[in-house]
Amino acid sequence: MINKHWFIIFFCAYSFISFAQNTEDNPKEIESDIIETDLMDPLAPSRAAFYSAILPGLGQAVNKKYWKIPIVYGALGTSIYFYSENDKNYKRYRNAYKRRLAGYTDDEFYGLGDIPLLSDESLIRAQRTLRRNKELSILITIGIYALNIIDANVDAHLLQYNMDKNLAVNPFIDFDTPDTSAQLGLSINFNF
Repeated sequence: MINKHWFIIFFCAYSFISFAQNTEDNPKEIESDIIETDLMDPLAPSRAAFYSAILPGLGQAVNKKYWKIPIVYGALGTSIYFYSENDKNYKRYRNAYKRRLAGYTDDEFYGLGDIPLLSDESLIRAQRTLRRNKELSILITIGIYALNIIDANVDAHLLQYNMDKNLAVNPFIDFDTPDTSAQLGLSINFNF
């Protein structure tokens, strides 16, 4: 039992000693392995988020992701368009309902005869639906604006991520010669 403990201690100590490196042997070899990388700007994510908050799409331009700018403006324009359409229709139904309460029968939803095309209850329901859609359009516009800022910030963070060629995950196929069957696996290689 004691021999096993001494063996484990000796094995661990030997493995630590064997992996020690002496840098004085060949300093030129060590200097040639150093890879020059661009320095990271710690304020780039906050700068991109700030610019994107000032003018939507400007943070994407700072990150040099120009293809995202039309997507941002298309999404914002679509939500603003639906807000304006819902607001315009809401005002039409509200004005027609107000005119009916005042006793007039000449609104656009009354029709030509004595019986109206839309009842007063239908005008009230239409106003509620259009008001809800209008408020939903405002919330979607605010959400898209916030996503624009978040996208610029996250994208600036990811631009600073280390994408070194020495980091790799490579699949490999190992042919087992006694069984003549293929085995699939995944290899993670670290080069320091």
